[in-house]
Amino acid sequence: MNKTLIVYYSRKGENYWNGSIKNLSKGNTEIVAKMIQEITEGDLFEVDTVNSYAKDYHTCTEEAKKELQNNDRPELKGYLDSLEPYDTIFVGFPNWWGTMPMAMFTFLEHYNLSGKRILPFCTNEGSGMGNSERDLKKICKGASVEKGLPIRGTQAANSRKTVETWVKSFR
Repeated sequence: MNKTLIVYYSRKGENYWNGSIKNLSKGNTEIVAKMIQEITEGDLFEVDTVNSYAKDYHTCTEEAKKELQNNDRPELKGYLDSLEPYDTIFVGFPNWWGTMPMAMFTFLEHYNLSGKRILPFCTNEGSGMGNSERDLKKICKGASVEKGLPIRGTQAANSRKTVETWVKSFR
């Protein structure tokens, strides 16, 4: 085996950025995911929902909060046929309300992750990994969930050295 997958959800457009709202052409998590892909030469897969979140940042956060409170599983546009070829799966997401966006729960619960190594990373503006590592351990039954890497969103584009050190620590 020994194949690597980088699966991520990212938000472009209006994002919280150092105390204000900024319009991003590329989401912070996507930036980090692509760095990991370059470092590992792994396969990249972006999780996307059928129903888009609001373009307005504040409305989006309320939608995300409601999904979390209702334990929703938003419908996704697509899945990979199988995760069987992968032994290492990097899982990336923005920290929304202390954990992953519910779309990541939808994606991960679709598969049997037993025997896989899960390496989480998240972008945030000060909330770190939140409860995401605990949540990943609950839904990735039989997988080894490693210590995650939190990256401040405002630092995503300048985090290559940090990301590289973290990725190489698992080789």
